[in-house]
Amino acid sequence: MGNYIIRKVLTLIPMMLVISFLIYLGMELMPGDAIDFLIPPDALSTMSPEQLNAMREALGLNDPFFLRYLKWLVGMLHGDFGYSLQSGVPVITLMKNHLPATIELTFTALLMSSVFGILLGVICALKKGTLLDQFLSILGMIGVAVPQFLLGLIFIDAFALHMGILPVGGRMAYAGQNFLQRLPHLIMPATVLGFSLTAGVMRYGRSSMLDSMGHDYMKTARSKGLPEWRVNLLHGLRAAMTPVVVLVGFRLPMLIGGAVVVEEVFQWPGIGGLFVSAVRSQNTPLVMIIGFFSVLMVLVASIIVDIITAMLDPRIKLS
Repeated sequence: MGNYIIRKVLTLIPMMLVISFLIYLGMELMPGDAIDFLIPPDALSTMSPEQLNAMREALGLNDPFFLRYLKWLVGMLHGDFGYSLQSGVPVITLMKNHLPATIELTFTALLMSSVFGILLGVICALKKGTLLDQFLSILGMIGVAVPQFLLGLIFIDAFALHMGILPVGGRMAYAGQNFLQRLPHLIMPATVLGFSLTAGVMRYGRSSMLDSMGHDYMKTARSKGLPEWRVNLLHGLRAAMTPVVVLVGFRLPMLIGGAVVVEEVFQWPGIGGLFVSAVRSQNTPLVMIIGFFSVLMVLVASIIVDIITAMLDPRIKLS
């Protein structure tokens, strides 16, 4: 397994180089540049071409595209991620301030959706054809179909405005620093973010569990006189978890991307709103580091999924 991980990590290097170049190229192809967003339109019309050129020179925008990319790449390899073109704050400082909130939100949503999705999927499989199975299946289809922003607005209206049992938005109350103090603010955004994933995990878990229940090894386990709960949980569930783990593992990076909408709805101070603002203003250093981090999450998730599936299914060999 050690050799497999080393080979996988080594393959990440050229992939990250190619992807980072494509992200930088995408920012370059956008109309205008950062100056057009930094200066208000009325002030922009009063400035001379010499002044505008001096500002672009100071920000390095006059350099050729490949030179700017190489400067960014060399700086990143030396731990220098640059400065925000909007605020002048180091990019690493902005990431330190906003990334913990996004990680807290996404991992809470992933944990909730995995636990409830697997549990409900197993229940649906064991209660196949019953009213409970039909109800949960319909609920799962609704969960996949309903947009996150709409679900978020419904939650705010119901639980914050009408019932008043949860805060409307934000990450913490005044002077609230620990997790328990932040928990009331976390419940709604984490539930909304994880709702569609819960539905997906439930449907995958149900199908996979039904498939494993029909295999010969399940019949053999029953013929040995093992209790039904042990047959289902220790034999059926383990075999059924392989496709579910793949789904959950690859949904983690998607949760970080999907957090953009949820963070905007609930005013959650994560990297979602930061990324949207950076793209709109062509804040290239900030867009690059957030995009780089998101892509890295996808590639790392693929390695983790391969390792976990090999541990769950002995027939899978890492090579």
